[in-house]
Amino acid sequence: MKITNTTELKTAIRNGKYAWPGGYNTYFIAQDCEPLCHDCVRDNFRLVLQEMRHPSWHDQWRVVGIDINFEDAHLHCINCNEHIEAAYGEE
Repeated sequence: MKITNTTELKTAIRNGKYAWPGGYNTYFIAQDCEPLCHDCVRDNFRLVLQEMRHPSWHDQWRVVGIDINFEDAHLHCINCNEHIEAAYGEE
């Protein structure tokens, strides 16, 4: 799902890290196509908002979407290196 404004971002954070229905683990996608976990986006909320309102060269905090990790067993947050669990394909 695309995130194009701060209202969509706040809604995605409030919904938590699991998709409904199904309970699949979700993660945020930055402008530079890197994954960010929910904790990092929430902890760095001011940086994310600043990048959404006033884009600069700091693409790593400009959140553009949220997605479900279906099969990537090796997906990790680019900021904290937390493993983002896959719905299918875990070894």
